[in-house]
Amino acid sequence: MMKVVIVEDEILSAKRLAKIVMELEADVEVLAILESVFEAKKWFEANPKPDLIFLDIQLNDGTGFDIIQGLKDYPRIIFTTAYEEYSLEAFKYNSIDYLLKPIDPMELKNTFEKLQRINSKDENVYRDQIEAFKANFNAAYRERFLIKVGNQFKSISIKEVAYFYYAEGLTYVQTNVQSLPMDFTLDQLMEQLDPKQFFRINRQCIIKISCIKEIHAYFNSRLLLNLSPSFPQEVIVSRERVQAFKIWAGM
Repeated sequence: MMKVVIVEDEILSAKRLAKIVMELEADVEVLAILESVFEAKKWFEANPKPDLIFLDIQLNDGTGFDIIQGLKDYPRIIFTTAYEEYSLEAFKYNSIDYLLKPIDPMELKNTFEKLQRINSKDENVYRDQIEAFKANFNAAYRERFLIKVGNQFKSISIKEVAYFYYAEGLTYVQTNVQSLPMDFTLDQLMEQLDPKQFFRINRQCIIKISCIKEIHAYFNSRLLLNLSPSFPQEVIVSRERVQAFKIWAGM
């Protein structure tokens, strides 16, 4: 029986992946679905190593690498990612496997077949490949965005960004001086942003650490944030992300 753990911060995506895995492989047990670096570290400290991890690269409170660097030896890992452009280069020179979200069942089937070949590798070789992939991926964090404004394009440095938000069917980037619509989803943005600087506090908003002015306790175990520039609505850290947010913000 293959023991599997899924690390994914979007619970619906995680449940869908678990369902596909169990439909494709009869001899599989999904031990846990973990939604954050914080939760995953606690689980791995308290449980034996699984045979396989489906590991989301970019999580709300860090990266998948933050989880595995604390492990004594690596289980087999299939990385998952929502955004292609900045991750594929990191995989190109390694035989590490990945799946592009949303997960396609046939691609997952092919990945399981490739996994049989990976399993024969020397443990030290596999670890070296993971470390090389990590170095390549970390070098790919977005430094600027080219955003269309009318008939022209405006270059926005990541240093100018305060936060990103979703409203009325569009994603916006908020700089110190203006808000502009952009052709990215928040999921795609999280794959491109440095998790030390940016955190997704809820389904509608990704904030930069430097834009936080004040943090207040809020009802139902949530947090209320005051941002700079200010946001016209209440900015709430959702209850399921409060613990990870506190760690990220150094609270």
